[in-house]
Amino acid sequence: MAKERILVVEDDEDILQLLKYNLTKEGYQITGAASGEEALKIIKPDLPDLVLLDLMLPGMDGLEVCRLLKQEAKTSRIPIIMLTAKGEEADIVTGLELGADDYITKPFSPRVMLARLRSVLRRRQAEPPAPGATIKRHELVMDPGRHEVLVNDQPLDLTLTEFRLLQLLASRPGWVFTRDQIVKGVHGDDYPASDRSVDVQVVSLRKKLGPCGKYLETVRGVGYRFKG
Repeated sequence: MAKERILVVEDDEDILQLLKYNLTKEGYQITGAASGEEALKIIKPDLPDLVLLDLMLPGMDGLEVCRLLKQEAKTSRIPIIMLTAKGEEADIVTGLELGADDYITKPFSPRVMLARLRSVLRRRQAEPPAPGATIKRHELVMDPGRHEVLVNDQPLDLTLTEFRLLQLLASRPGWVFTRDQIVKGVHGDDYPASDRSVDVQVVSLRKKLGPCGKYLETVRGVGYRFKG
């Protein structure tokens, strides 16, 4: 049975070939694009199951590609994993705010890349949580069954990772979760992630929560909690 279709958007030919080799070996169907413009032409007629998107592209950059994909109903639910160079933290946060699901910094381990890609695809395919378990905290209302978050009755546009992170913390207000517990709770036991990746996701989530972002508290030296 054929595996999912992956679009790799990368202008560095060596990296593109490395990604194609490793993903094809795992059974994925791979299409490559060397620019944002080319990627958009490929995506619209035949939607991929996931996009690996380099941020530094000639012409239209990866952030603009991400923004365009997420603002169109037809392509908004395609998972996006950003490929970034070290030191691009501001761009990472921007990409997460635009709706990207995860990021991988270069240089990367092919095994780590594959593990994170599988995790994003598993989360996309997972059945939605059972309805009825609505979480109400301060001005925040979460409905896992509808995959909906409201702050002061205004809907928020969260990625699946951000939604699960918020659900984990808000479901046990006052409870302190370590970064390792957050990674396992959001992604599963075998997901390779650094403490820093959790911090970046929290920064992005706080910004999207606006006034409610203050309830996501940092517990120095331990992790994070949702203020009850």
